[in-house]
Amino acid sequence: MAISEIVSELVESGVHYGHQSKKWHPRMRPYILQKRSGIHIINVEETARQIDEAAGYLGKLASNGKRILFVGCKRQAQEAVKEAAQACGQFYVNHRWLGGTLTNLETIRKSVNRLTYLEGIEKTTEFKAMSKKELSALAREQSKLCRNLDGIRGMDKHPDALVVVDSAREVIAVAEARKLKIPIVALVDTNADPKIINYPIAANDDAIRAIRIVLQNLIDPVIAAGKK
Repeated sequence: MAISEIVSELVESGVHYGHQSKKWHPRMRPYILQKRSGIHIINVEETARQIDEAAGYLGKLASNGKRILFVGCKRQAQEAVKEAAQACGQFYVNHRWLGGTLTNLETIRKSVNRLTYLEGIEKTTEFKAMSKKELSALAREQSKLCRNLDGIRGMDKHPDALVVVDSAREVIAVAEARKLKIPIVALVDTNADPKIINYPIAANDDAIRAIRIVLQNLIDPVIAAGKK
């Protein structure tokens, strides 16, 4: 898609509406066009350029068989993150970021194994001996593990890049990726620091439609790479 077409889509989605000007991060200055009614307005042409650059990067990763982890646990992002990741066959975390998901992956893998065990517990010999209370507790545990881990069940090694919706909110995920030197693509609103992100995308990260349009443009080249 041409940059001009992306700009039109982004404007319609409200991607240019930042936070209140009193809550801004000074390092976002290059991406802010103006202040209107106490709200910072993001330069959408800059956003489109950033999306194009980040999408190109993700497409190259995918064409080389690399893996991407999509992260977005805020309510507005949950479904969009899951759908985007599934559409391009990548990993996702959209309910809760468990501390150590990247820096303590071995423990996360143990939790995944526990989930697999719980899902097949009816086939075990001890199942018939369990009380209703025990089975109810295990069902709750399984449900919780599934919400947190379902999108990273197959992630047995560190991803090659993260795509994050709301870098300010997903601060732990960003910190873990930075510690491991995993490149980050992220939607960065006017209250966040773009300097800690490898591929920042200045954007309203609260509007569902804006999130979906940015993610769609990011995954298009990833999907295309998977078809080659």
